[in-house]
Amino acid sequence: MGNHLFDLIKARMPAPTAPFAFLDDGRAYSYADMVAVSARFANALVALGVKPGDRVAVQVEKSIEALMLYLGTVRAGAIFLPLNTAYTPAEIEYFLGDAEPSVFVCDPAKAEALKPFAEKAGAKLETLGVGAGSLLDKVNAASAEFADVARGADDLAAILYTSGTTGRSKGAMLSHDNLASNALSLVDYWRFTKGDVLLHALPIFHTHGLFVATNTILLAGASMILLPKFDPEQVFKYLPKATSMMGVPTFYVRLLQDQRLSKEAVKHMRLFVSGSAPLLAETHREWRERTGHAILERYGMTETNMNTSNPYDGDRVAGTVGFPLPGVSARVTDPESGKELARDEIGMIEVKGPNVFKGYWRNPEKTKAEFRADGFFITGDLGKIDPAGYVHIVGRGKDLIITGGYNVYPKEVEAEIDEMPGVIESAVIGCPHPDFGEGVTAVVVAKPGAEVSAAGIAKALEQRLAKFKQPKQVFVVADLPRNTMGKVQKNLLREQYKDIYAKQLKAGG
Repeated sequence: MGNHLFDLIKARMPAPTAPFAFLDDGRAYSYADMVAVSARFANALVALGVKPGDRVAVQVEKSIEALMLYLGTVRAGAIFLPLNTAYTPAEIEYFLGDAEPSVFVCDPAKAEALKPFAEKAGAKLETLGVGAGSLLDKVNAASAEFADVARGADDLAAILYTSGTTGRSKGAMLSHDNLASNALSLVDYWRFTKGDVLLHALPIFHTHGLFVATNTILLAGASMILLPKFDPEQVFKYLPKATSMMGVPTFYVRLLQDQRLSKEAVKHMRLFVSGSAPLLAETHREWRERTGHAILERYGMTETNMNTSNPYDGDRVAGTVGFPLPGVSARVTDPESGKELARDEIGMIEVKGPNVFKGYWRNPEKTKAEFRADGFFITGDLGKIDPAGYVHIVGRGKDLIITGGYNVYPKEVEAEIDEMPGVIESAVIGCPHPDFGEGVTAVVVAKPGAEVSAAGIAKALEQRLAKFKQPKQVFVVADLPRNTMGKVQKNLLREQYKDIYAKQLKAGG
């Protein structure tokens, strides 16, 4: 038995001298470099005592060395555990305590603050920065030859912690085949070849930048331009050398604000992909008008990698996430009974396929609760499948608003508000209401200088939505809270506005 994921990477490699990554500091990594440096990382980890099945927790800034650490961990037979660079020491304490890694790698500047938590969890602390760190010293002294540790398709390759918007974050266990099968599917579905050059501006502590982007490039034998972060200046500098780009909606919104974006600037590009948060239909339309390209939106999760995608050939329908990927099954069910619903009926999205994770780390009860008896995973996302087969996401199950006994799907209300002149976007939430249980509440971001008022929005919705769907309160704000992947954090909005109706009642309003 070989090393399932890395064997596949090696089998699909182009010539050793072919480029794998171009860096913003002028360096370039060939595929031969990728193999040699990841071997050095694997040797360094094994020398630190890392054994097959051990966890290697990592909180470092994005760099080519961090990607080599991921591959080295896979080759050493260990389990890669990337952590958001924004996590505080208190949050890191929880993750280390839960995962119990044998090694924890952090940024050199954070080592002093995080050392006590590494010691408490029984993890050896190493540091890795861009071109520096105690681990890099060990790597540079290690051999470039490594006999990959045997790992089968079902052995774990990574644990990714969920964002934890409700309760404590849970570790999603992803196997070698979860990652390999999904990347192979995307290579084929999105038509990646050895000639592709991906503009990579995503973080690599998240499934989007780490697995969707990096694994797809590796299994296509293609190359990437690895940028430390999203910066429009850097994007426009390197865009002429790229053929494709993966981003979150915020990337596209910001690029649309730049006068340099034109059909001429992107005429050589093959593909723009968006994910990790919903892409506004207006952004989709505006991008197409400005560039001539239709953004390809897809749908995935930490627990499942990618589930669906708009087609490469065919209509990329704004506001939808396309069709289930080959080998993936998707259905919509009644959240209470689990009964499958007809086309165009809104319910809980469930998926099944080789991409779906093995369960939650050390949490068999939660794992059992999230899977149906026939193997379908209950995503927690509400949506529908239209008559043409396109999947629509209308929100998270926890975002469903029940007001006066009626179900209100936030996406439906948001879609109406987002179409109004002067509105950039909106977020609709349910807040505790003394009479209705929950009151529909809209938080709206207006374009600078636009005359958008709460009263005007409420008035406009009177003719467009049933009375029970109309917001009882509208707030116009400068922006919406988002996580690092650009997803609106409705849990923070609910917390911010939770007492509005109680205060109104107390004030006699």
